Amino acid sequence: MRAGDQWRWCTTAGLLATVVYYLLPAGTLWSSAGYNTIGLLAGLIILVAVRWHRPQRPLAWILFGVGMILSVLGDFTWVYLERVQHVEPYPSVADVFYLASYPPLITGLFLLQRRRGRELGSLIDASMVATGLGLVLWVFVLHPVAAVDTASMLERAVSTAYPSLDALLLVMVAGLLIDRRLRTPSTDLLGVAAALLLVGDVAFSVASLYFDYSGRAIDWCWLMAYVLWAAAALHPSMTAATPDAPDVPDRVGRGRLVVLGGSSVLAPIMLFLPSVGADTVDRIVIAAGATMLFLLGVARMAGVMSKVRGQATELERLANQDDLTGLHNRRRFYRALGEALTDGCPQIVLMGLNRLRAINDELGHQVGDEVIVRIAERVRVLAGPDVLVARLSGDEFAVLLRDAPEGGADAVAARLADAVHDPINTRGYEVLVGAGVGVAGGADAADPAEVLRRAGVAMFAAKESGEPYRRWAPALDERSVEEARLGAQIRHALGERQFQVVYQPIVAMPGQRVAAVEALVRWHHPRLGMVSPARFIPVAERNGLIVELGAWILETACEQLVRWTAELGSDAPDRVSVNVSARQLARPGFAGTVADVLSRTGLPAHRLTVEVTETAVFDGGPAVTALHELRAFGVRIALDDFGTGHSSLGLLQAVPVDILKIDKSFVDRITEAGRHAVIAEAMIQVSNGLGLDAVAEGVETAEQAQALTRIGYRLLQGYHFGRPEAEPAFTRPAVSTRA
Repeated sequence: MRAGDQWRWCTTAGLLATVVYYLLPAGTLWSSAGYNTIGLLAGLIILVAVRWHRPQRPLAWILFGVGMILSVLGDFTWVYLERVQHVEPYPSVADVFYLASYPPLITGLFLLQRRRGRELGSLIDASMVATGLGLVLWVFVLHPVAAVDTASMLERAVSTAYPSLDALLLVMVAGLLIDRRLRTPSTDLLGVAAALLLVGDVAFSVASLYFDYSGRAIDWCWLMAYVLWAAAALHPSMTAATPDAPDVPDRVGRGRLVVLGGSSVLAPIMLFLPSVGADTVDRIVIAAGATMLFLLGVARMAGVMSKVRGQATELERLANQDDLTGLHNRRRFYRALGEALTDGCPQIVLMGLNRLRAINDELGHQVGDEVIVRIAERVRVLAGPDVLVARLSGDEFAVLLRDAPEGGADAVAARLADAVHDPINTRGYEVLVGAGVGVAGGADAADPAEVLRRAGVAMFAAKESGEPYRRWAPALDERSVEEARLGAQIRHALGERQFQVVYQPIVAMPGQRVAAVEALVRWHHPRLGMVSPARFIPVAERNGLIVELGAWILETACEQLVRWTAELGSDAPDRVSVNVSARQLARPGFAGTVADVLSRTGLPAHRLTVEVTETAVFDGGPAVTALHELRAFGVRIALDDFGTGHSSLGLLQAVPVDILKIDKSFVDRITEAGRHAVIAEAMIQVSNGLGLDAVAEGVETAEQAQALTRIGYRLLQGYHFGRPEAEPAFTRPAVSTRA
């Protein structure tokens, strides 16, 4: 038997057993035994299903099993009275067991649909259905039964108790069926079983009082109720009918509206029935029911209004609060800043985190989120109790100081700058996060956007300069305007081909053969003349144009080396070095871009050297991954300005390096005795020990060249061997010149 099909087999077997029951001769011991066996098996199956499926609310289903068994005990008692005592009393001791079976069933249904935070609306809806159903039962069953003069008080009480308890049982099931969060195939089976009990008991009460019923025509209702109750327990969804789990909003669907609307109009509809409207007792009961329905409807509307107000409050909170940190968000900060500008001259402190993207890439977004939460806690504590703190974006936090002087805002900025540099321990990692902090006041600011812009300009200036924090000043705007203007001119220059690639020789000692060239870029501006790379390269880095400019330099340099090789043969340089920025390395697919350039130009990969700075690869992540991919292609990697970065020796273990380019600062005083000469000598020993090539940069005199050659350097670069030119003379001896 396949798992999950047991309930189908149970239902099928129950239908067949019911058919067999009706095939047995009526009034025999065999028919009674068959009837009781079906009921007993149903109760036992429920208890077995609890052990089998292990639902989250096992007590509810155990109570169902107990209720079934109590009902079967009533059947056994009736058989004893009928077969042994030869009496058929009504009511009898059997009715005690029958009626005792209802409390466990009703309690079990209550436990099944009870959940933490259950909405009052669902309970009101169930009460409205119960009131409408109760009116129908009273008018058509309970009142006629109670009004029979030939029946004793006990008879009428028992006869009305069955349909009343069935109605309550059905209402409890309706609570499951109405709430779509609790409804499952298992609860649907319970609803059908409860409805069959109600039909059977109502029919039996009416038939017993009016027609002296003693047959078994109604038995199929009780038998199928047994079968369906057991099938509900066997169905796999019985484990899902747990009211603690669902968080789906309780919406009033069309089906529920139809049921509630029908229940509400039952009272006035029944007044139009002649036999009902003329009866004083019925009119009183219907009036009471109509009043109850009206009050329940008012309570339901009040609940809806309360829920709407609560949702509006929650929406307002969500609209003004950052989900991750619980701080205010940009919208709330912007509005508060506008109010503060109206009332006075506020100060704001804007902090932007560094390395957050690298943390997400290397350690995962969960670690990154925890870092943000920890930083938010620090900012909230250090900013003080009377200030508004907000998270404006993924890595930006802002503090609004409504009435603080400039000195107070600077003090807050200094505290934040110091605190954010403390390591954060999370998930077994010690994470170090830097930040840039900008401060701006609201004096002469037209609107909140202007104050935020000023703080943002100051924050980026602090990041560039490495200062703990920076206060905005008009000079920063002048610089920003100049950078924006220069950025637009760079874009125009790329289209107008104003840039030129020049090449500086890298010579092999002692023969001074040009072993390689470094490709450098120059900008010949038609109005400004020659623009220094120190001026336009940082701007291109910040606005992203360095990616396009760098791609053009790379392709131009590769094409030039291929052309020189074809023209000069063995006199051509062996390799060309191209500088690559941090932005280029971080761009997805950079290694593929280099491979495409090599394929188009026909330059072998081993003849290209990519030069990167220590700062470009210090954070790791995509930059180091790109270098590993390039190394796999055969491209050589050079670490530029070696010795001036944060962790030079540590980088040699993490970054694939073929060449170390020793910074000019260690070459300038190489001819003097002292620490510079010692450091330069130590660097060549490190290079030789690791099997790396070393290139000494910035060689400007013959004395420097001789000193470097004497301590072991074999590759030199500098003005002494030639300035950067578009067409260096590779075949003639290099001419020594001064810078």
